[in-house]
Parts: sequence; structure tokens; C-alpha cells
Amino acid sequence: MNRRKLITLLGGASAAWPLAASAQQVERTRRIGVLTYIPADDAEGQARLAAFTQALSQLGWSEGRNLRIDARWANAGDVQRHAAELVAAAPDVLVAATGAPTVASLLQATRTIPIVFAIVIDPVGAGFVASMAQPGGNATGFTTWEYSMSGKWLELLKEIAPGVTRAAVLRDPASASGTGQFGAVQIVAPALGVQVTPVDVRDAGEIERAVAAFARGPNGGLIVTGSAGGSFIAS
Repeated sequence: MNRRKLITLLGGASAAWPLAASAQQVERTRRIGVLTYIPADDAEGQARLAAFTQALSQLGWSEGRNLRIDARWANAGDVQRHAAELVAAAPDVLVAATGAPTVASLLQATRTIPIVFAIVIDPVGAGFVASMAQPGGNATGFTTWEYSMSGKWLELLKEIAPGVTRAAVLRDPASASGTGQFGAVQIVAPALGVQVTPVDVRDAGEIERAVAAFARGPNGGLIVTGSAGGSFIAS
């Protein structure tokens, strides 16, 4: 091989080296921090995390290749500590997987890292977002339902049992969601000819006594709001 050909060949090879090196570079790993307010051995929690991981995989994000998921399973005593640990790891995004306790803890720990929440009843009332249309800040996500659905529960109760003229509404008076849902029921009640009565759900004994007293009257129905998912029964 003559000198000119050797220089030409090496020059061509040298030009190809950056391309080959670039092709061999590992794609930057993205990090997601997931905070869950249930025990680590909870079957439903594990199923949700598995579904989340599977959905990301379908979008091209796979653990061990271009994604790392840091999951923390918290309780009332350590949720803030776990939130701080996840933020300290500097993830690309945080997931508040189980409602208000996880959102509140993550927002206390950071106002810059994006937070996506789930299972939050009233993110506006809780102060997590400025509005549904324009959340603002670093948090956004999914609500369990809109308050207008609470009025639909009464409408459906009336449709199933047209004779109902009284409805007891079980709600949590300590939460904004409990107050908001009861308010939505109150708005539609006059048009349906139904008198609504709130029943606070502070403890089992209080619920039992209030429902028993309400059931003594005629044409009654019951709406269960809040964490019970809006189920209802007529009596």
C-alpha cells in the first residue's frame, strides 16, 4: 500500500470514528420518583406501579435502558422524609401516586421539579393548583371526579327511587372535598324536591347513630361521598 493510499484510508477511518462513538453512546437515563402513601406490600399499590411501568415501556421508556424509577412507600410518620429523599435524588419528574398526602409532602420539598398527581379529589381547594384550566406552579395531574358529579348522584337516586323526598349525605366535614360534594348535592336538591341532611363521618359510632335516626323517617335515601367513591343506597 503506497503512502497516499494509507493517508487516505486513515483519514476516512478517522472521520468515521466520531460517528461510531456516537452510535455507541448510551442514551441518557431519565429518573422518575414515585411517592405512594400505602405499605410496600399492598397488592393494589404494587399493581398500580406495575401498570405505570408497563405503560412507560410501551412509550419507549424501559428500566435499565433509559429509565430509572425510584419508588418510596410511606406512612404518616415518614412521608415527608421519603419526599425529601426523592427530591434530593434530582429526578426529572415526581409522581404523587396516592392523593393529597403525597402531593402536599412533595410540594413542601420542591417548587421546581415537575409533579404529576393522581387520586386527588379537590386539587384547587387543597391549594395544589391555581385552577383546573391553568394549574400554574410545578404540579398537575388527575382528579378523582368533579363536584358536579355529586349532584348526579342525587339525580340518579331520585330516578331509581322516585318516592325519595329526603336524603342523608355522608361526608367528611374536615376535608374540602366533603364540604364541596355536599354543596353540589344541595344545589340540585330543590329542583328534585329532596331535602338533604349532612351526616358527618368522624367515627363509626356517630355514623351509626345518625343513619339510624334518619332511617326512622319515610321516603329516605342515602348518599355516601368522599373516599367511598360516591356509592349510594336507597331505603
